[in-house]
This record gives sequence, structure tokens and C-alpha cells, in this order.
Amino acid sequence: MKKTAIILGATGLTGSILLEKLLEDDRYESIKLFGRREIDGLPPKVHQYVGDLLVLEDFKNDFTADEVYCCIGTTAKKTPDKQRYKEIDFGIPVAAAKLAKANGISTYIAVSALGANPKSSIFYNKIKGEMEQAVASENIKKTHIMQPSFIDGERDEQRLGEKIGILVFQLIQPLFFGKLKKYKITQAKDLAEAMIQLVNSASTQLRITSQQIESLAKAN
Repeated sequence: MKKTAIILGATGLTGSILLEKLLEDDRYESIKLFGRREIDGLPPKVHQYVGDLLVLEDFKNDFTADEVYCCIGTTAKKTPDKQRYKEIDFGIPVAAAKLAKANGISTYIAVSALGANPKSSIFYNKIKGEMEQAVASENIKKTHIMQPSFIDGERDEQRLGEKIGILVFQLIQPLFFGKLKKYKITQAKDLAEAMIQLVNSASTQLRITSQQIESLAKAN
């Protein structure tokens, strides 16, 4: 039986690649996108719902599918206000998990980050950790939380400082071995591929490390 998938964050780096992959995947007959703006030029297989994701409950009647892929995330540069940051990085994934549970969706997968820890003294790691806890507490039958390292890929917009930072990070990759291997850059295409592989597997593992993401992507 063919499936329906929901994507939150399809305009972002990982979400856009995930959308491309699901469009090519014959297991999916329908893809629902929830976001702040519509994406032009998509086939009839895609149904778009535009609105404020901070009040995701407004979409409750349309929030039905077999799977939810949550690729929502912002950055300190884009969202310097910490309260706003929490509303996005904590509020949206948790609200989506609650809606999934309420509407009987049995598979939920979300992108978090390496270093996520609710007890962390680092604000951004703390928020990610709290998000993970809240999502897991919904007890959705098949829940996966991805913990990538720095995510890289072809972005529509990239500031000079970001390009330099990525280049430096790439240059020191050979130094990351042993326990440091988990800090190697995670390619967005690998993250998207790993998410699809997990959702369509029998795995019940909750947290997926950056190294496991790479292995899953290569296994396809």
C-alpha cells in the first residue's frame, strides 16, 4: 500500500533534498507540505498547506499521513532572540509530535543536533535536548531523532563568513578520528537519505548519531 508523508521545513536545506527524494520514491503517493510559503512548480503528488507553523494546531484536520518528517530548525544568526528561537526549535517539532499522536500517525522523525542535552549550559544544546525529551514523551510507536553534526550542502543563500567556516571545517576533517569522528560534517543529502531509510525499516532506535547517519546513507 502506498503511503502519505508530511514534511515540515521543506524549504530548508535538508527538507528540500528530502522532498526531492520522496518525489522519486514510488512508495509515496502523496506528500503534504506545511510551511510559511508555497513552493512553485511541484507536481500534483504534493499538497501544500501555508500558514503559521507556530500555531500548528490550526492545521489539525489536514495533518493526516502515515509518516511525519520534521526538518524544522533555525540558527542563532537568523533568530537571535532566544524566546523566538525556542518557539521554533522546540515549539514546532513538539507541536507536530502532539498532532501526530492525536491523529494516529505512528511514525515520526525529527532533526535535532549533535550535543543536544536538556542539562547543557549551552542554550542551543539545551533547547534541542528539551525538544528531544518532549518528542519522545509522546510515545509515538516509531520515533526517530537524528543527531547530525554540522550540516553542509548546496544552500540557496550562504554568507561569506559561513562559506569560510565550512571550508575551514572541511580542511580539518582528516583530524577527526576515534571519538572525534562524530564531529565530522554531515552532508544534507546523507541526512535526508538516512531519514527515509530509517522510516522504511523495522528499526525502533530513538536517537541516531552522526556516524550512524553516514552509515545508513551509504547502505542504500
